[in-house]
Amino acid sequence: MNPATRPNDASQPAAHLRLVSDRAAGEASGIKLSGVSKTYRTRDGDVPSLRPLDFHINEGEFFVVVGPSGCGKSTLLKLISGLLPPTSGEILVEGEKVTKPHGNVGIVFQNALLLPWRNILSNVMLPIDMKRLPRQKYLDRAKALLKLVGLEGFEKKLPWQLSGGMQQRASICRALVHDPKIMLMDEPFGALDALTRERMNVELMRIQRETKKTVLLITHSIPEAVFLADRVLVMTERPGAVAAIYDVPLPRPRSLDVMADPVFTELVQRIRKHFFSQGALD
Repeated sequence: MNPATRPNDASQPAAHLRLVSDRAAGEASGIKLSGVSKTYRTRDGDVPSLRPLDFHINEGEFFVVVGPSGCGKSTLLKLISGLLPPTSGEILVEGEKVTKPHGNVGIVFQNALLLPWRNILSNVMLPIDMKRLPRQKYLDRAKALLKLVGLEGFEKKLPWQLSGGMQQRASICRALVHDPKIMLMDEPFGALDALTRERMNVELMRIQRETKKTVLLITHSIPEAVFLADRVLVMTERPGAVAAIYDVPLPRPRSLDVMADPVFTELVQRIRKHFFSQGALD
């Protein structure tokens, strides 16, 4: 039986909380995983990271993956980006099989990873320079993105002159500058303090709403996952598998006040029960 449909104490949702989302998936749009697994080959033997995964992320969806440390969340992101090959199964992005890194994806990591000798605008333009795309064509887009995230006027500043949150906003602009359809985000705000992280979550939702990108975000934080997501995929301990996929029935746009909503609280508690039952809390 698929673990996402196996009944247990943590999988008896109220009527408004579905354990397994039944949202319709587009035929060729978004991201589709079919039987995708990953096993690392080492001198000491095979190390399973991900058990076979089957799920679909719809075009324009904000999809969040949450799970315990070491369950394969970052591996999953690398597989979808084409940075790692799967051991088995197939990944489709916009209907095309992923066999190598592809240009339809922008990636944001936990640390901003801005080059210290390039100013903010030059850092945002880095993918354009590396891909040898027409610079002038994308320069206006880079400036518009910096304005969108509140960094207008900081184009000539060096990274060290910006706060951590501002640097991460610049890294989001860098991921978007070549206009990919999909953004992959690996714990993008994990290094920030709690207050800055909350502000960045609100900012990220606004950016996604205005750019209409498909977003896959990896996080350890259950409240962050519920706050941001259209759907939340809950992973098991390593080797990671799908424990559940929940719809988040909260209206958009959202403010931090939504965290006081009983639906928000109930869904956070329900997801947390998965980790209590596994004995794996972060």
